[in-house]
Amino acid sequence: MMKADFRMVREILESHLKAASSRRKSGDSIHIHQVADPADMTQESADRDVMVQILDRESTLVRRLRTAIARINDGSYGLCLKCEEKIAPARLRAIPWAELCLRCQEKAEYLPSRLERAAKWPEAA
Repeated sequence: MMKADFRMVREILESHLKAASSRRKSGDSIHIHQVADPADMTQESADRDVMVQILDRESTLVRRLRTAIARINDGSYGLCLKCEEKIAPARLRAIPWAELCLRCQEKAEYLPSRLERAAKWPEAA
């Protein structure tokens, strides 16, 4: 990629970072309310679990965005963190913070699901 492309990519990443950071700040605290009704307690617990998942996802995105910006700065942007091959330009256009090439990403997603199946049904692995 050329310098102008990196400038545009950086702007896109910074825009995503700003949006993700503001979403994270708006939901930064999880409130615990004391309720007497068991059904309300269950709902409050479920709501907290969802909020924790959202905060975790937003934190991961913020980390990946910052890492992508750092990779632009150090010249390693666009290289797979696993195999060090170039990440396809189409993938980077779709997911500018992509850390892995498609092949390595598929392997990373396939292995955990296979391990989960093996743990549940050892004969299925």
